[in-house]
Amino acid sequence: MMIHKQLKSQKSIEILTKVREIANGFPETAEQIDKFGHTSFRVKDKPFVILGENGEGIPSIAMKTSKETQEFLVQEGSRFFKTPYIGQHGWTSILGDHELEWVETEGLIKEAYLRTAPKSILKSLKIGGSPS
Repeated sequence: MMIHKQLKSQKSIEILTKVREIANGFPETAEQIDKFGHTSFRVKDKPFVILGENGEGIPSIAMKTSKETQEFLVQEGSRFFKTPYIGQHGWTSILGDHELEWVETEGLIKEAYLRTAPKSILKSLKIGGSPS
């Protein structure tokens, strides 16, 4: 099991455990620590979820979303925000300093995976998306 050198708070570790459980349910998912020290979950070496922690120890989850999803979530209120540096590419983040709605978060992680995984992998899946 990978221990993230940057994640220090108990809340961050709990979030990492839950995100790991969700992300590893998808085919060919790999977990790695990127060059910035963030834990990322990748498919074919492309990240779809990135976890981090700010200076105050508050965890965050960044997910690859469509621009439309990002716009909707950011307008919803203060829970979601454009991910710094990569937000212009559709990445949306949520802070984990409050109780996360895991059904919603799991749906967003699933969307992130579906947006990132190559068609060759998606063809073999029976999860959401367009009918085959």
